[in-house]
Amino acid sequence: MRAKYKRVLILLVFWISCLPFQSASADIGPKPTMDFTFTQQFAGAKVSISSGTMFECDQPDCSGAKPLMEAGPQRFSCEAASCHALAYGFNNYHRLEIQFSDGKTRQSNVFKTSEFNATYKVTIRQDDLLVEPNSSLGTVSPYIFILLCCCCLLGVAAVVVIVILIVRRRNI
Repeated sequence: MRAKYKRVLILLVFWISCLPFQSASADIGPKPTMDFTFTQQFAGAKVSISSGTMFECDQPDCSGAKPLMEAGPQRFSCEAASCHALAYGFNNYHRLEIQFSDGKTRQSNVFKTSEFNATYKVTIRQDDLLVEPNSSLGTVSPYIFILLCCCCLLGVAAVVVIVILIVRRRNI
C-alpha cells in the first residue's frame, strides 16, 4: 500500500516540476488573411503591380481611412499580379490603392471583410479597381480542424482516465 502512495507522490512531484514557474506568452494564434488576385479587363498593354496600400475603415463610406499598419507579421504586400494581407484583426471595411506599371494609381471600391481567410478577385479597369469576394463556403480552416481534433483527443483521454480511476477504486 505504501509503495502505491510513494509512486503517486513521485508522479505528482514530477508533474508539478514540469509546470512553468513564470507565465509564458507568445503570439501563436491564427491571424486573418486576405488574398487578392488581379485580372485586367481593358485592352492594351498588360499592366503589373508596382506597389500598393490597403486602407482600413470603420465606416461603410471609408471615411477616416488609415493604411494597414505594418507591425510584426501584420502587413500588406504585393507581387506582379497578386496582393496579400495579414493582420492581428481587420476592420469591417477596406479600400485598395494600387500603383501599376503604366504609371496609374487606381483605387478600388469599398469592400467588406468576407471571411477569416478571405480571397478576393480584383478586376483592373481603365481608371479604377473592382474588388469582389470569392466565396468559399463549406471549407474548413485547417486551424479549426486541428483544434477540433485536439479537443476530441482530450475528451477521450479524460473519459479513459475517469474509467480507470473508477475501476481501480472499486477494486480497492
